[in-house]
This record gives sequence, C-alpha cells and structure tokens, in this order.
Amino acid sequence: MKKNQIAILLCLCTCGLGMGRTQQPNYPFNDSSLPMEKRIDNLLSLMTIDEKINCLSTNTGVPRLGVMNYGNSEGIHGVVQREARGKRQPITTTQFPQPPGMGESWDPELVREAAGVEGYEARFITQTPKYDRQILMLWGPQSDLGRDPRWGRSEEVYGEDPFLNGTMAVAFTKGLQGDDPKYWQAAALLKHFLANENENGRNSTSSNFDDRLFWEYYSVPFRMAFLDGGAKGVMASYNAWNGSAMAVNPILKSIVREQWGVDVISSDGGAVKLLVVPRHLFPDQKAAVVACLKAGINQFLDVYKDETKAALKDGEITEAEIDGLLRPKFRVTIRLGLLDPPEMVPYTKIKDSDGDSPEPWNTDKDRDVSKKFALESVVLLKNENSLLPLDKSKIKSIAVIGPLADSVHWDWYGGTPPYTVTPLQGIKDLVGPDVKVNYAAYDTHAGVSDAMKAASESDVAVVVIGNDPTCGPDEGHAWYGTPTEGGGITLPCTVPSDGREGRDRESINLAQEQIVKQVFIKNPKTIVLLISSFPFAINWSVANVPAILTMAHSSQDEGTALAKVLFGEYNPGGHLTKTWPKSVDQLPPSMDYNIRDGYTYMYFKGEPLFPFGYGLSYTTFKYTNLRTNSPELVKDGTVTVSVDVTNTGSRAGDAVVQMYVKHLGSKVERPREELEGFKRVNIQPNETKTVEIPLKAATLAWWDEKLPGFRVEAEPIRVMVGNSSSEIEASTTVRVE
Repeated sequence: MKKNQIAILLCLCTCGLGMGRTQQPNYPFNDSSLPMEKRIDNLLSLMTIDEKINCLSTNTGVPRLGVMNYGNSEGIHGVVQREARGKRQPITTTQFPQPPGMGESWDPELVREAAGVEGYEARFITQTPKYDRQILMLWGPQSDLGRDPRWGRSEEVYGEDPFLNGTMAVAFTKGLQGDDPKYWQAAALLKHFLANENENGRNSTSSNFDDRLFWEYYSVPFRMAFLDGGAKGVMASYNAWNGSAMAVNPILKSIVREQWGVDVISSDGGAVKLLVVPRHLFPDQKAAVVACLKAGINQFLDVYKDETKAALKDGEITEAEIDGLLRPKFRVTIRLGLLDPPEMVPYTKIKDSDGDSPEPWNTDKDRDVSKKFALESVVLLKNENSLLPLDKSKIKSIAVIGPLADSVHWDWYGGTPPYTVTPLQGIKDLVGPDVKVNYAAYDTHAGVSDAMKAASESDVAVVVIGNDPTCGPDEGHAWYGTPTEGGGITLPCTVPSDGREGRDRESINLAQEQIVKQVFIKNPKTIVLLISSFPFAINWSVANVPAILTMAHSSQDEGTALAKVLFGEYNPGGHLTKTWPKSVDQLPPSMDYNIRDGYTYMYFKGEPLFPFGYGLSYTTFKYTNLRTNSPELVKDGTVTVSVDVTNTGSRAGDAVVQMYVKHLGSKVERPREELEGFKRVNIQPNETKTVEIPLKAATLAWWDEKLPGFRVEAEPIRVMVGNSSSEIEASTTVRVE
C-alpha cells in the first residue's frame, strides 16, 4: 500500500469536526479561501452520479466526502421534532403561538427574536450527538396570505395584508439565519409558493388572478423575505396558478430563481405524484419528475431515485443539468459553515458538550421569549364598562368553564413543548388560595350542569372556547399518505367551523358560542376567552357579553398570558391581522382569487364584525401632530412620517401605530387604503412619544403589464395614522413626484 493511501485511510478514521462530520482528505471544496463557486465545482467533480441523485432529496450529505446533510424540519412557530413513526423519541422545543398570534403581536423584532430561538435550538439538536438529527433548514416562515377566513390553513399565516406578512417573514428569516455576516445559524425555507389558499380540491384546482395581483399582493411576502430578508429557500404549492401547476410553473425559474436568487426550490409532499393523478399533466411518474427538474425543483420531499436514474439513462435529463440543480443547494451548505473548520463558524459552539448544560428550551432565556410572545399576542376585542382587568382583591370566586379551559391545543405544525400552562392552571397560579376557582369542562351532560352551577355561584365567569386545530386523528403527520407509508387519511372535522390542512371551513359561526349564552344567563359578568386559529362570527357574544379576549393556539405559555391579562398584570396590546366578517354572506366565493371582488380590508364590502388592525387596551391613546419631513416624495426616495402618540389613560400600555395610504390621483384601480408601515410602542400614562415610520415611494408602485414592471405615479396620496384600518386618527397629504 502506498504512503498516500495509508494517509487517506488514517484520515477516514479520524473524527473531530464537531458537527457530525468525519475528517476527510483536504479537498479544495474544504478550502474556505476559495470562491464559493470554485468550491462547488470541485465538490461536484468528486461526486458519483448516485450521490448526486441522492442529493435531489431532503438529504444534502455526501458521507464518502465528509459533507454533512443540513437536513430539514417543520418550523413555522417552533422546531418540530416529534416521534418519527415510533422509531425515535420526540425532542421538546420552545413552542410559540400559531402564526396568526405571531402576527397579532405587530412586533417584527419579537418575531425575529423567536425565530432566533428556533434557529439556535435547531443548531443545538443538530450538533449534539445524542439527538442524531440534522435539521438546519427550517420550513418557515409561512409566507402565504389569509385572503379568505374559510381557508383551512389560514391558521398558519400571519394575516391578510401583504406588507404586514412580508415584514414578519423578513423578521422570521433574519432570526433563523442569525446576525453573523458570513455564516447562517439555520436556513429558511418559505412555504408555499404561490396562492394555495383553498384546501378543498387543492390537488387539482387553479388559483386564477392577473399579473397585477401577483406582483402587488400574492407574491409580496415571498419577495420581501427573499430580497430584504435574505431567504434562499422556498416550497412550491400544490395548486396551479392560471392553469399552470406550481411544481412545474415556469416562474420558478424565470422569477423565483433568476430574479429573486432563490437556491432551494422544493416540491411539497406528494405534489409530484399529483401531476399524474389527478392533474393528468404527464403520462407517468418519470415524466413528472423530469418536468419538475427542468422547471427548477431541486429538492423532492418524496423519493424519486429510480425515476431520475431512468430519465438519465434515457437522455431525458443530463448530468450537467443535475449539477446545475445541485449547485445552489451546496451554496446553502457553505453558508451554514458545513464545509469549513468549526473554529471559523461561530454557531458550531451551540451544542451540549458536557451533558450537564441545560437544553436551550429549558433556560430562562428561551422561556422569557415564549412568555413575552404569548402576552403580546393577546387581543382585547370588547371591554364594556371596563369589566377588565379583574381585581383579585375584590373577587372571592371565579368560574372557569369550557372545553378549552384545561388544555393547550397543538396543530399539525407544532412540536412538543417542554411544558404547557392551560388557562385554568394560569388562573389558579395567579389568584392563589384566596380566590375559589370553580372549574367545569362542559363536555358531558353532567358537565353542563356543573358549568351552570359554577357560573351561578361565582363572582365572575370565564368561558374558554374556540376551534380544534387537530380535528380528525393526526396519523403520521401526512394526510396525503397511506397507512403503510406512515400516513393515513384523517377523519372529517365534526364541527363545520373547524378547519386545517386538507379541509376548508364550512362555516365561520362558532358552535361553542351556545356555551356562552347559557353561562351568561347564570352570570352576566361573563368573559369570553376565544382561543382561535381563525376569525369567527361571534355576533351574539359581541352584542351581549361585556368582555372578550382572543389569542391563537399552541403557545406553551397560553394560560399564563391569559391570566396576566385578565387580572391586569399585563395590558393587552395585540391587534387583529384579518378582517372578521359578520357572516360568510359578506364574502365572495372561496375560489374567487380576485381580491378586488370583496376580500381583505382593502376591498371588503359592508361592515365587518371587527376590522383589520383592531384591538383595544386598558388605556387610551391620542394621535396628534402628524407630519412628514418633506411635503414631496420622489419616486426613488423615502419620507419620514412622524406622529405624537399620548397615553391618555391611567395605565402603561402598548400602542400599535398603523400607517395607511390612500391614492388620490391614480389612473388605475387601487385599494381604498393600504398598510404601509406600523410600530408597536410602549407608553406610560400621560406620556407622549413621537413615533417615526418611513414611507418609501417604491411601496406605492403598481405593476404595469405593458412595461412590464413597477410604476410609481406622480400623484397626491393621503397618509393616515390610527388604531386600526377603520379608526384613522390623523391624516396628511404628500405629493409623489
């Protein structure tokens, strides 16, 4: 055996990179001083064709060469590492509110902080050997828009407004990827491009709308996350756009990759099979795989090795084309620092090296972010005669009633939390032994009787109701699979207003509102706690009960937050991110993707139950002295909008300052108003703070199909500031030049 062969064998037997990699010969792709593309050239030249085909899946590792797989995990509101088909134990991770709750904080810095927690925990799991998992690409943020409250997956998105969702997607991306100028902490993979906002029939339906809505509405959060946030990954949706299935849509190459610089374009689970049945676009699975590869898909969630090999053999795809698809994936590998010495990558220090350190999800640091997010996500919808906050020194008994009172519900895209605090437990912990807590689940005939008794015998009654985000059994986390694949078709939701992935809501009326009616008869001091993934038409409660709070599901600190808000230890400052209709009769047909026909606050027809941006506080705010630093806004410039906000109440609180724009001289149809900026700010009683929000001319542009491109018009615009889209407190006019 030659000396150099012995040296290589010794290298192959040596471990020590600290990230699950085996020390290999020092190939040029390991040389961090070389340009990225040169490194990838070398890596591709060393790989076999089988290794290349293997890397067209979620596995990006090349063990023979010591290249680590960065792996994948769900992660829209917490890292998901549940039991894998009975083979591995779940790993607990910090769980934040569902994305609607994250959006309702109106706090992008907090979203960034929470995503930073996720990215850190993903690194910790990946780099701690006992977990034996690689999960450095997290599937989030969810960048779709909640156009229709009947959509079953609107529980996964921040809201209905493109600027709000885009701002949150940028913040989430930056949080995941970290602050290091060279390396990423974790990688973001946005979901789901584009406009999959119906579940019923999504495998065969087409979302139809014009280019203006593509550029001005549906694609905005994705574009912002890519161009402003630096995200480099995206997952194509199941649906078609204007008749062209997204998994093979030409815009994946022409826009997503070539204009926005996206490196990883993933299919969704089962999506490639759907191109054959039910879409019948291709005669067989091999043809569908080839079409996806040629469209730019370079990550399959399913295994298509045999089809790819057959296509390669038949000349339908070339090795050079496969190299072109893998090149951008390895850019992510390099950005994550997986080919560089550990001492060069700051994030390699994130691991449990001695076995004695607490896991990050069990530290005060991560728990504090969770608690803050739970608090900031609570929205006060009604507070007649200032019933809230309750004074525990004046209350001797409190009834806690309802099917959601003693539980925290998770959804398909939530992980396993290190702990949970239910509303019942949160209230008990806060009031202590001096206040009697009368609990009734209201889940059986006897439970109804207990609930009525508890309500009538208590000073105040709290009713905890809402939707079930996991209606139907959750088998294998894959509704489209078969039992032998570890999946299984879930049973239908039994309540028409429930929805989730795979099923849209049939109603927006809340059946559990009947509980509120019965409790209210026994106790007029009834408070509704609506734990909700969606808007609900709770018209009776709004008209009758004195106080209503809402928050999204799946926060591990749900009960702590609600209790603190109920008893005034925290002043709620959350605001809605979707329009709440009074009835589905106020909505267009669910397959009408032309939002101008009556969707979102920008085009809604009639009076909503609650408008976009709505939210109350235990204090009041006054807006004065709205001004701009210039009366004119040049087409490539920015003006600063300033307003003085005064807390006119007796409690400190968070004002959510919302800035809307109305076009006064546009030559094309525009929304009645558009959100163009916002800021959440804490203000003490009698204190006045000047809030400054930038307004960029570029955000005022409309998409001109004749150019094609964005066009900024010379026109006057009205700049409006207030508490919600329907509560404008001050306005001024700016001339766009």
